[in-house]
Amino acid sequence: MIGATRGPGFRRVVALSGGVGGAKLVDGLAAVLPAEALTVVVNTGDDFVHWGLRICPDLDTVMYTLAGLAHPVQGWGLADESFAAFAMVERLGGPAWFRLGDHDLGVHLVRTQRLAAGAALSAVTAELCTSLGIGPRILPMCELPRATMLDTADGTLDFQEWLVRRRGAPAVNRVWSTGPSAACPAVLDAIADSDLIVIGPSNPYVSIDPILNLDGVRAALAAKPVVAVSPIVGGKAVKGPLAGMIEQLAGRAASPAAIAAHYRGLLAGLVIERGDEAPAGVASLPASTVMTTRDDRARLAADVLAFAEVVP
Repeated sequence: MIGATRGPGFRRVVALSGGVGGAKLVDGLAAVLPAEALTVVVNTGDDFVHWGLRICPDLDTVMYTLAGLAHPVQGWGLADESFAAFAMVERLGGPAWFRLGDHDLGVHLVRTQRLAAGAALSAVTAELCTSLGIGPRILPMCELPRATMLDTADGTLDFQEWLVRRRGAPAVNRVWSTGPSAACPAVLDAIADSDLIVIGPSNPYVSIDPILNLDGVRAALAAKPVVAVSPIVGGKAVKGPLAGMIEQLAGRAASPAAIAAHYRGLLAGLVIERGDEAPAGVASLPASTVMTTRDDRARLAADVLAFAEVVP
């Protein structure tokens, strides 16, 4: 077992993130790396327009988490949030299936106004991060909208319709993307300048694949060491519908082996939960991967970085 160490020898680390699990690991990486050493590339496939506002759930989850503002239990949204505007929307018969808090609305208002004025999403994200006092660089995977779509037993649905409105219930037959496939240029530059890529414990199908499938990303990653953290613990997803998706899309039980198979040819190593069976064909590190506290996040991040220093 490799023990956690502080100050590992990586000059530039790029983390690929989506969802709550990815944001928690990013928070841990930010705790053990200098701010200038960490760049976070965030999935924007679940972005959508709601109430006329550009909503970027994964970008916001990473921002709120790094700023220390995220809801401590649910992981997404803001702590100490109020919902007065949402209550009025409900009273007036407006769309109430996707809840937006009052403070959260402020972020969406500023983002939407800046985008309407012609600013790029990466520039707007940088402005928001500066205002929130966030040190590491956060990049959207692409500048233009590129939506994640799911072919399900109930027809083709966009991601938020499937996950939030339908609560992830319809069985999934295929996950695909629509819209321009160009990666944010700064993403490709960050990967080229990195000496380690870390894939967080995010859903591979809807959080990480949208990043990997952008033009040039896989080719850029092929020249870099890539270490991932398994989002499967004891045959179940730590959060979200991943276990069922693996069964539906890969035809196998949810396990670290299924994660390793999904990322086949990409990984140098995989961090798995202690007690889970190590997958064949890839170096693995048993560790405590469930991040209940911020100390848990930092400890796991340090283990990931220490492991990455010794994998072939």
